[in-house]
Amino acid sequence: MRATQERVGDVVVLTPQAVNELSRHASMWNDDLRPCTLEEHSWNGSRFASLWIGMCLCLPTYSLASGMISLGMNWWEAVLTVLTGSIAVMVAILLVSHAGTRYGIPYPVFARLWFGTRGAHIPALARALIAAGWFGINSWFGGQALDAILLRVLPAWQQLNAHLGVAFVLFWAINVLVAMRGPQAIGKLTQLSAPTLAVAAIALFVWAAASAGGLGPMLATPSSIHGPQFWAAFFPSVIGVIAFWATMALNIPDFTRYAKTQRGQILGQVLSMPLTMAVFSFVGIAVTSATVLLFGKALWNPVDVIVRFPAPVVVIAGLIIILSSVTINVGANVMAPARAFENLFPSKITFAIGVLVTGLLSLAMQPWYMLSTFSSYIFVWLGTYGAMLGAFDGIAIADYWLVRKRRLDLAELYSPSGIYSYAGGFNVRAVIALVVGWLVALAGIRIAPLHFLWVGGWLFSMLGGFVAYWLLMRGERSVESEEEYEAVTATA
Repeated sequence: MRATQERVGDVVVLTPQAVNELSRHASMWNDDLRPCTLEEHSWNGSRFASLWIGMCLCLPTYSLASGMISLGMNWWEAVLTVLTGSIAVMVAILLVSHAGTRYGIPYPVFARLWFGTRGAHIPALARALIAAGWFGINSWFGGQALDAILLRVLPAWQQLNAHLGVAFVLFWAINVLVAMRGPQAIGKLTQLSAPTLAVAAIALFVWAAASAGGLGPMLATPSSIHGPQFWAAFFPSVIGVIAFWATMALNIPDFTRYAKTQRGQILGQVLSMPLTMAVFSFVGIAVTSATVLLFGKALWNPVDVIVRFPAPVVVIAGLIIILSSVTINVGANVMAPARAFENLFPSKITFAIGVLVTGLLSLAMQPWYMLSTFSSYIFVWLGTYGAMLGAFDGIAIADYWLVRKRRLDLAELYSPSGIYSYAGGFNVRAVIALVVGWLVALAGIRIAPLHFLWVGGWLFSMLGGFVAYWLLMRGERSVESEEEYEAVTATA
């Protein structure tokens, strides 16, 4: 058996001969879906830290702990909850990240491994629809922020008919145009935004502390729930934080495929995301507590705070908020759907076209209508899609770590009739495991004593999919032995 891939340090790349042969399969291959070359494995740990810092410093993170405070937690309990959920989801993110770094493949191609060459469209499009929904929601929030800032600095803006709609379209267009420049441009954006947003967060915190007379008055509100009441609020809140990043736990290979080493991407992610989430949630709590003292009411939206400053400050702060909103939107909500649509017709759909389709789909989902109709939409949205995506996470982790033990044949992922085509391109066992994972979570809705299964939807759906897939895949012929893997893998 001729070697089709080569192992160089932490990464595995296709041989030049394999690339020449596989590039003829237009239905499976294009320049965005192919494995990375050795030169393209260029991201170090700081690049991943910048990615996460840029995405975490956003409006949703700022106000994430507000719901926990309203449940009766004090400031440190809320921050600890955010940190706990962030660490938990980071474990899943790292388990999936490894495959992206080692084999240089994007999420839709990774999904071919466990769902089949055609079945991969199921997890890819499921992730895409959720991402498009979030793209629309974040664009609507960003448009509202842009509208509020323009109303403050441009009095004539008020005279414009449908000024909020115009601001939304402008913000939406900015996101689409930035994202169309591609993954590497998105990575450069996060390198710019991370330090800028960090400085802005520090400045906002210092202003609040100085204006409110120190941290003591800002953080004086005690907890109003204790014992069983606290734990009853803590568990669903942690699951909510996990669901906040459940999407990235699936498509993180879209980014880690560019990593130089496993150590670099692991340290870059571990040392940035959980800590940034906790610290920025603390900033949100502290600043909001200060607004109660300064303005007589809690202002959880930072836009409501900055519009009270002089116009020059509003302009600068407004640009920073827009940068923050664009960073998380293009980083977390564009990559996956663009790749998923590209994977449908690799020979016809490019990444840029995939981005445009994502943007148009987000408009079709009418985020303004959904948010105005359902007051608790975000919480329902988080819980529902978290439960749905959990099963996919469990299947992906079980396949890569337990079933295949990190061994796969890159060339076969791009072959229409290869070992990962299963039965007609679908791995029926993965579909069954997916249904099992969903049913575990849904049992919490139908059976009252098991309601905790739905409250912890992502966790229990993931465990159900994980165990079911692992058991169903025993004896699967596509699983390569160590000898078979070594036969197709040369060592540099």
